[in-house]
Amino acid sequence: MFTKVIFKNFTAFDSLDIQFSPGINVFIGENGTGKTHILKVLYSSADITVARSMSWAHKMVRVFLPANERIGRLVKRGVGARSGYVEVSRFASGKEMSLRQNLTTRKESADNVDKPKYMQVWLENPLTSVFIPVKEMLANAPGFKSLYESRMIHFEEVYADIISKALLPPPLGPADGFRRKIARILRKAIDGSVTVENEQFYLKNENGNLEFTLLAEGFRKLGLLWTLVQNGVLANGSVLFWDEPEANLNPKLTATLIEVLLELQRSGVQIFLSTHNELVAKWIDLLSNPEDKKQIKYHVLYRDEENNRRIRINSFDRYDDVSPNPLEEAYVKVINKAIESKMGGLGR
Repeated sequence: MFTKVIFKNFTAFDSLDIQFSPGINVFIGENGTGKTHILKVLYSSADITVARSMSWAHKMVRVFLPANERIGRLVKRGVGARSGYVEVSRFASGKEMSLRQNLTTRKESADNVDKPKYMQVWLENPLTSVFIPVKEMLANAPGFKSLYESRMIHFEEVYADIISKALLPPPLGPADGFRRKIARILRKAIDGSVTVENEQFYLKNENGNLEFTLLAEGFRKLGLLWTLVQNGVLANGSVLFWDEPEANLNPKLTATLIEVLLELQRSGVQIFLSTHNELVAKWIDLLSNPEDKKQIKYHVLYRDEENNRRIRINSFDRYDDVSPNPLEEAYVKVINKAIESKMGGLGR
């Protein structure tokens, strides 16, 4: 379970310190305020504990994909040589542990950066995680994994990772109550279940199998969630990172999506979401029970106009307290414009 992250001169951030909830963490902010970067840093630090084939620095390079794989480009831009770092903390084996990666613009290759302290302890405590990117990838699964592993193709590694994790077979034995409950909710929403043959994903129902390439992308995203629960990737103690879950999802299905996410956090999954959609944040607030609300935090990233537009963060336990709130501001603007249009300009 992640507890906090600290950034210093990293990508868009001058200085940022974020404390996390053990349940659901919702990141809100205008474009360019670094929401996805936070998710990617956390995911890369978690994934190396399971896929132990590379260092944290190498994983960040593959996840962020800076030009020519120059890790120094992750340092916030400025005049002259600069340095920065990112430090991630989590709770495991009854104690809090931290991992800090120092970076400098002088270092071009991940091979040349200093190895983080306490790396061995970090790796000795595996943390299963999954990052769902904005673009749905299961429709592109056939052959993608082998292509990515054998050729230099310009895809962030989160795209290859999500396919690999979706292709994992289910665990032995019958499905537990949690998996059966999630299956019932999602089966109703997508009118079927998900099956896979030769890396090709299908929606299976009474009419047969419909390949994902012919399926609406919103249904594919819910199908991916169904798959990750049924194959045991998302289970007690795991972490889910989801970048804009509302993308290509019909608003009518947003409540279903949030219902599943709340069930996941009740079952011990820590969740990190970035969103530009008021419905996502509001449904989390409306569907969560009093115990859920104790496990939810809303983090709003914004530019401080009085301090060189540096990115700041405010964190709240209640959505109604979020300030500034770009989601609500945009919604109110639309409502006001609609009222103005209906009234023919009266009251201006």
